[in-house]
Amino acid sequence: MKLPVIHWPSVWGRARADVVPLLLTALVVVIVTALAGTVPALLRSTADEAVRDAVRRAGDAADITVAARWEPDTGEQGRFRMPRLAEDVDALRDRSLDQLGDELREALLPPVAGAVTPTLKITDGKAPRTLRLGYLSYGGGSPASAGPAVTWTEGSAPGPTVPAADGNVEAPANGPSWQVAIGLSEAAAAQLGVRPGERIPASDDSGGRKNIVVSGVFRPADPADPAWRLAPWLLAPAAGMDGAGTTRFGGLLSADSLPDARLAFKADEMRRTVWFSPNPDVLTLDSAERTARTAVNLKATSASTSSFDTASTWNTQLDAVLRDVRGQVDAAYAQASVLLIAVLTTGVLVLLLAAGLLVRRRTPALAVGRQRGTGLPVLAAELAVESMTVTVASASAGVAVARTVIALASATPEAGAGLAWIAPVVVAAVVASPVLGVVAAARATRDRRAPANRGARRQLARTAQLRRLALELAVVAVAAGAFAALHQRGVRPGAAVALPAAAPTLGVIVGGLILLRLMPLITGLVLRRSLRSRRPLAVFGAARAADRSGAALPLLTMVAAAGLAVYSISMAATVEGGLEDGSWRSVGADARLDLATPGAAPAATVAVAGQAGIRHVVAAQIVEGARIATADVTATPRLVVVDTPALREMLAGTPLSEDITPGDISEMSPGKDAVPALVISSDGSLRRGMRLQLLRDGEPAVPLIAMGTAPPIGGAPDVVLVDATAITAAGAPFEPDTIWATGPGAEQAVAAAAGSTRAGTPAGSSAVVDGDVVLRSEVLRDRRDAPLVSGLRELAWASAAVMLALGLLGFALSAAATAPERSQTLSRLRTIGLRPRDARSVATAEMLPLALAAMLAGPALGLLLTGFTLGPLALRLLTGQSADPLPSPPWPALVLVATLFLLAAVAVAPLEAALRRRQQLSEVLRVGGA
Repeated sequence: MKLPVIHWPSVWGRARADVVPLLLTALVVVIVTALAGTVPALLRSTADEAVRDAVRRAGDAADITVAARWEPDTGEQGRFRMPRLAEDVDALRDRSLDQLGDELREALLPPVAGAVTPTLKITDGKAPRTLRLGYLSYGGGSPASAGPAVTWTEGSAPGPTVPAADGNVEAPANGPSWQVAIGLSEAAAAQLGVRPGERIPASDDSGGRKNIVVSGVFRPADPADPAWRLAPWLLAPAAGMDGAGTTRFGGLLSADSLPDARLAFKADEMRRTVWFSPNPDVLTLDSAERTARTAVNLKATSASTSSFDTASTWNTQLDAVLRDVRGQVDAAYAQASVLLIAVLTTGVLVLLLAAGLLVRRRTPALAVGRQRGTGLPVLAAELAVESMTVTVASASAGVAVARTVIALASATPEAGAGLAWIAPVVVAAVVASPVLGVVAAARATRDRRAPANRGARRQLARTAQLRRLALELAVVAVAAGAFAALHQRGVRPGAAVALPAAAPTLGVIVGGLILLRLMPLITGLVLRRSLRSRRPLAVFGAARAADRSGAALPLLTMVAAAGLAVYSISMAATVEGGLEDGSWRSVGADARLDLATPGAAPAATVAVAGQAGIRHVVAAQIVEGARIATADVTATPRLVVVDTPALREMLAGTPLSEDITPGDISEMSPGKDAVPALVISSDGSLRRGMRLQLLRDGEPAVPLIAMGTAPPIGGAPDVVLVDATAITAAGAPFEPDTIWATGPGAEQAVAAAAGSTRAGTPAGSSAVVDGDVVLRSEVLRDRRDAPLVSGLRELAWASAAVMLALGLLGFALSAAATAPERSQTLSRLRTIGLRPRDARSVATAEMLPLALAAMLAGPALGLLLTGFTLGPLALRLLTGQSADPLPSPPWPALVLVATLFLLAAVAVAPLEAALRRRQQLSEVLRVGGA
């Protein structure tokens, strides 16, 4: 087989003559290649950062714990005091490290070992206070049995109750409570008002008193020591850890006092434990999942918690944390895939337009070459060499840009993923021009003539229409399959991601095909109406518009670019709206104060309400895991007791007012036999009209009746809301522990009431109450800055900008492709008296249908598909909502899109007139055109 011989002067000559279209083609390839090559790597880097962020937020929930019983200490008449318990703790730590393996140890921080007692109640008659004793041994390079370093400012470290010479002392079974020496932090000692040598009155759940004596007061050498993270209550009293309104104090045990602490409690109430915390700085998505799998395997093969031997029991919630973040990462991949497919499709359509422009300009030269004996294989090879040269150079530049961006972002290049996304653009850029050029050359020089028989011509036209219809039906079928796949299983990472992720793009293409069928009818109607007009310009403009209305590729490109750009902006706007709504649902108001001291609500309410910029202040009692019994099941929703008229007024001025009807709140008045309640339930176990019972320990149950739907309180999926007056009348106390405030000054007022320095509170402000401040602006900012959320929003806006730019470029290419024909027609009209200004009007009218399609049909399709396809993309996983966010139409973006394409249509005629400004009428009369 003889290979085609390329005529290089023809190749270089065509390239020099058409340098502008080639440069535009290269520009499109560079932009799309850079975006497609950058996004997969940045997504992978963002996923790793999301894992690290999730592990940091999870805190103790992401830890891997190992617990084991001590050796039995049972004696003949009681229990032996075993002085080497601290060594047993270190032995468990060393054994656990051996079980983990080298790979898992690299992903974890040095372990912290120790033992923690059950919670005790401080029985001094004051506010509810609890006490826990803890022993810590940090294995981060410190000696064995050495806890976090402290300085004893008063007294001394806790010592043994008995002298070391006494050996294994046996404590009588029915003797008095064994004495335990502890150390208190300076903050705890100050709040409790105790000094070294004094006792802390405390008892367990069964009422048994404990003999606890303070040996000294300490100050931590480094409060940021990793050991303290596991027991922060040892450093400072912690509010709300043992229930609303309680304060937990911590007593530090030493290696010498640990054996006494074991004797002070029942034999199995204290266990030696080792805590392994993941190291967020070295975690990636893959390493975190391997770590979780190993931990789960150890958990599955370890001893049960009910076993009575000293075997290790592994436990972790890291797999649950990673399961949640994996769902978010998968959702982000799905959403990014949708945007990338949209950008690639728009880029391919613009490349086809650029190839069409090249073919239009070259058709006469290609026809002459064919007439002089150049074969189609030779033409194909010459055009392929040109397109490959331009494509390889521009794709290399795009990849270089992508690698530069990836390096600046400190991400790892995803070679396989990047090439997979780049391939469609590269293939389109290489193949489009040669294929279209060879087809055009073949058509220009073929000897087939139109049949003289009218029936034969009609048959040919019918065949062409059937082929077009078959192609369109194939596109519709693929789009229907994509929508079905999207709604049935969503978009999941893997080999089958392309079809469901392409659903929005295919939907826009189908909409463009429908519009393509309607466009001749619309322009024909306008032409018929204009024929009745006495204005010749209207006739000329409508005739040119009707003549160009059948061009398929420009129309599809403009509609796709405008529609998918609006879709991308709608996705970003929906995420933003979902974040805003999620912050309102999580906080419940502009600011929330979770009180640490019971009975402080009146003072806090007065303090907050007296500040400037406050609209509403509402006090409520929130009980987590309240027991609500129905006829079938017992649920544990969040119980909210609040003054419902005040709540109605507060909700009326917030976005949460849409989630509750005025009738629901107005019905919250005391009933005769049951307390009215509003309910919301994720599983449907609590429904309107049901009879409920609020179960209480040692108290009669309170009958409830569900009257309506509860508003979202703190984003909880299950809520029961009752009126404070009604439930008080039923015999249940109302003890508010939460303050909600709305208004421009709510954040400053709540922060000032709690003595916080956030939200611009002046320094030195004194606290009125003790509590935790939650600000909606901080929650919103924290969620916006989350890696996956910020990455998706940036990608959506970047994709929209790229598609708008490609759409305008495609509009310019469409205008350039038809410019010679349009110039020739307008020049002929000038010979019969048409003025230059009138010629520009006719040219604008010719381009106006294309611009109107982009202005009206594109955004309409984008908005329509937003409502149909955003639900399966699971945006709620990123916005922190329990339900999918409502689509947010980006009205300013619609105006921007309409304005840009309208300006493009208006600018075509003046630009073309400026290029033809030196053309004389005599030249038109002589050659008949431009």
